[in-house]
Formats: sequence, structure tokens, C-alpha cells
Amino acid sequence: MIDPGLFFWLMLKASLLSSGGLGNLPSLHQDLLGQGWANDQTFAQALAIGQLSPGPTGLWVVALGYLVSGYLGSLLALAAVLIPPLLVIPIGQLHRRYASLSPVRGFVRGLALAVTGSVPVIVMKLAVSYGVDVVSVLLILASALLIMSRRVPLVAVLAMSGAIGAAYYH
Repeated sequence: MIDPGLFFWLMLKASLLSSGGLGNLPSLHQDLLGQGWANDQTFAQALAIGQLSPGPTGLWVVALGYLVSGYLGSLLALAAVLIPPLLVIPIGQLHRRYASLSPVRGFVRGLALAVTGSVPVIVMKLAVSYGVDVVSVLLILASALLIMSRRVPLVAVLAMSGAIGAAYYH
């Protein structure tokens, strides 16, 4: 059983310290695994649901909340991801006022680089949790290349990868 207050705080902290989309993934992964409330498979399922569902990518955490603690978890996750956008306007005004200051520019750059560096680590952890073999490495690389090319819709890449996985790992 989760502690609802702590769960909400971890979701809010991750949402406040991310840049949207999957930016909260590293923080949530570390925190929820550390609490024993989720595992790599839970994250993989939530990410898949989030990618296949209509709407903003960042709402994958609602699926994660549900998988961790049912409707209560999904409502807490939803509330936690809705609060930061409400803070954007006042923070944007402050940023416009102080953006030219060197410490502010350095902070923003450092934060962006840290998020960028943490995503591959999470990807590798998810891959290892399912077992790494030649086919899985090729599937990861091919999926990444197709997604980066932007020539194949993400949903099509996920569907093809799922079909290949079903055929090969049945």
C-alpha cells in the first residue's frame, strides 16, 4: 500500500523538476522503485499506455498512478501534473525579467543536460529488465532510428515493435 501524501509529493516533485513529456521519467523511476511501489515492467506498461493514448505525452503518469495504486493513484498523479502548468505564467514572467543573468542561463542549461543524460539510463534499465539479446538490441536501435527520422508515426513504430515482439518472443 502506498502513502498517498508521499506519492503525491514524489509525483509533484518530478513534475515540477521536469520539462514535460517524459522529463519526469528519471525522477519517478528512481523514487517509485526506491519505495518498492513500482518496477521496470510497471514503467514500461505506463509508457506504452501513454504513447498509445490520445493527448499530451506527459499524461503517461496518470497510467502509472493507476498501475501503482488504482484510481486514487491516477487522481493523485493527475493533480500533481496539473499544478506545474498553472505556475508557468508567473515563472515565465520572472524568467523574462532575469533570463539574461548568467546563473539563470547556467541553471537552465544544466537542468536540460541532466534530463537528457538520464533518459538513456532509464531506457537501458527497462531493456535489461526484459532481457537483452541480439533481437532486442536491434529492435531498440531500429525503433529509435525510425522515431528520430520522423518519417514513421510513433504509433506505427510501437505497433510494429509489438508485432515483432509477439512473433519472436511468444
